[in-house]
Amino acid sequence: MPSGSTLSPVNDTVHYMPTIDTIGDDRAMALIRASVIPDAAALADTLVAGGIHAIEFTYTTPDVETHITRARSTDAVIGAGSVLTTAQARSALDAGAQFLVTPGLSAGVAEVAAAAGVPMMMGAFTPSEVMQALAQGVWAVKVFPAQTAGPDHFAHLLGPLPTSRLIASGGVDASNALSFLSAGAYAVTAGSSVVPAEALADSDWADIRRRAAAFTAALRS
Repeated sequence: MPSGSTLSPVNDTVHYMPTIDTIGDDRAMALIRASVIPDAAALADTLVAGGIHAIEFTYTTPDVETHITRARSTDAVIGAGSVLTTAQARSALDAGAQFLVTPGLSAGVAEVAAAAGVPMMMGAFTPSEVMQALAQGVWAVKVFPAQTAGPDHFAHLLGPLPTSRLIASGGVDASNALSFLSAGAYAVTAGSSVVPAEALADSDWADIRRRAAAFTAALRS
C-alpha cells in the first residue's frame, strides 16, 4: 500500500495535520516505556536526529506528564500512550500531548481526544476490534502485538478495511519493520530495539541515535 497520504481518513481535521504529516512522512514513531528517563528533551532531540519525529511516552513511565512537557520544547511531535482512563487523557493533554494512544478499545478516551481536537490511535487486534475502533472516529488503529500476528495480518485486515490506517506495534525492529509497511501498515512503532532501557538510563544518546538511524534506514531499503 502507498504511503499514508493516500489513505482516506476517518476523522481528520486541520488540527490533526502536524501529527498525520509527521508520522506519515516518517512511516514510523517511537514508543518510550521506561522506569527512568534522565532527560526527555535530549531523548526527543536524539530521536529526531535519527529520523524519528513522533514520540509516544507511555503511562507505564513514572511522572510521564513531566516528560511530555519537557519533550514538547523540542521539534518532535509528542504523544501519550497506554492511556487507560479519561483522567489520564486529560492530564496528558494538559501536559502538552499532541496525540493520545490507548492499548485497547476506549470510547471515553476517544471522546476526550475528539473534544480536544487531537488525533487518537486506539489499540486493536481482531477485525471486530478494528471496526469498533474506527467507529469511535479514531484516525489510526494501533495493531498490537504486531509481532504475534505477523505482516500478513495487516494485509488480511486491509482486505475488507482498505482505508484504515493501521500502525504496527510490538516486536517491530529494523529486521522486520519494512515487511509490515510492505503488507500495508501505515507506520511502524520503534520500541526497545531503538531505545533500550540501559542506553536510556545511561543517557547514551549516540547509541540511541545510531539505532534510530538504522531503523529509519531499514524502512527505505
